[in-house]
Amino acid sequence: MSSDVQSDKPSQARPATRSEKIYTYIPARLDRLPLSRFHLLVVTALGVTWILDGLEVTIAGAIGPVLQNPQTLGLSASQIGNTASSYVIGAVIGALLFGWLTDRFGRRFVFYTTLVIYLTGVLLTAASWNFASFAAFRAITGLGIGGEYAAINSAIDELIPARFRGRIDLIVNGSFWVGAVAGSGASLLFLDPGLIAPNLGWRLGFAIGGLLGLGVLLMRRHIPESPRWLVMHGYAREAEATVRGIEQRVARGAWESLQPPEHGLEIHPRKSVGFGLIFRTMFGRYRDRSVLALTLMIAQSFLFNAVFFSYGLVLTRFHNVLEGRTGVYLVPLAASNFFGPLLLGPLFDTVGRRTMISGTCAVAAMLLIATAVGFGSNAFSAWTQTVAWILIFFLASAAASSAYLTASEIFPLEARALAIAIFYALGTAIGGTAAPSLFGYLIGTGSQWALAGGYVLAAILMLIAALG
Repeated sequence: MSSDVQSDKPSQARPATRSEKIYTYIPARLDRLPLSRFHLLVVTALGVTWILDGLEVTIAGAIGPVLQNPQTLGLSASQIGNTASSYVIGAVIGALLFGWLTDRFGRRFVFYTTLVIYLTGVLLTAASWNFASFAAFRAITGLGIGGEYAAINSAIDELIPARFRGRIDLIVNGSFWVGAVAGSGASLLFLDPGLIAPNLGWRLGFAIGGLLGLGVLLMRRHIPESPRWLVMHGYAREAEATVRGIEQRVARGAWESLQPPEHGLEIHPRKSVGFGLIFRTMFGRYRDRSVLALTLMIAQSFLFNAVFFSYGLVLTRFHNVLEGRTGVYLVPLAASNFFGPLLLGPLFDTVGRRTMISGTCAVAAMLLIATAVGFGSNAFSAWTQTVAWILIFFLASAAASSAYLTASEIFPLEARALAIAIFYALGTAIGGTAAPSLFGYLIGTGSQWALAGGYVLAAILMLIAALG
């Protein structure tokens, strides 16, 4: 790696103060770059966390029926729902804590720290021995992933050229489902009692995912600090050196010479931004956009946490699918969640954010209402219900991924990570924390119409997001 790129660490020299002005071409220089191997490295090294998270979250959903087995942890349906909620609570706390740290100390420091916490939680989960330990270790895992959302989304948005940002952001967040496909397929192996003992298979699923994540730490050493963050915090020399190194790497693989930047920008360096300023901005100057972003976060969090943490139980309880075979249905469902952002992502850059968000949310909501009625009427088999979810999540996953893009683009750079964290935390706290526990309870009632009512509630939230 170029030595210029490694010089992004702020020096001990005094940075510019807020009263000083800096005129910089750094944002323009980054935005004029063509997509290159450097950008692919950024997307891979940072976005691969979503793949790992998708892998272990899907395994967590698939093992729900297995964990009810007395030979494993002997959990009830309600306890399984509560462990999912503990993961979400940890994610909310992690987002707020590390969102502030990301804006205060930089993207690079935090995306190392949060990945270590996340991997620790995953590996500890594999060693759980009862409900309390499983819930606690899931909370630690959530703490790390919540911080990742803030640090990684802000870093990617600041390193990817603006004209490609929409589709890249959707693909990166959608890559969660690549891991979900892998997790669904792996569950067929790990949860097959004919191959692996029930109390060992689910543990291997978590342990292997955690070990794979160790390689991500090595990849991230090639990712520089965000030059935008550096210049905003007054580290102009470090920002200049980092951008120069990036330009050199991109130029080596470019077909033509880089064009000079067109527009400079005058900034006033700011060391940190507090929660008070973020909330005043959310409910003041950018109120309408903030309502849209927050509504999207709530709707997508409720829907995804409701369905994916409980679908394994739904398949075994209402469709008589064997415990170790739930992955057969989760593989195509997870795949549809990836292909949605992949295929629809470019339209968010060309047709426009608001049109695509409203359209995908509205159509997904109508399909969800039809699915709820069909499920309550016992009109579905395991496969026909899975097909219905595939259609719904093809659209809903694109809208869900755009929620992070929307939150990122509302706020200026110095507050971006904290703003993403607050939107994520509020949306997840309102929509995601209650969903797993609620649906665990609804499944426990044994009533298909009760569960269908939960799906209708998720559809209403999606319709509200469409109208936002």
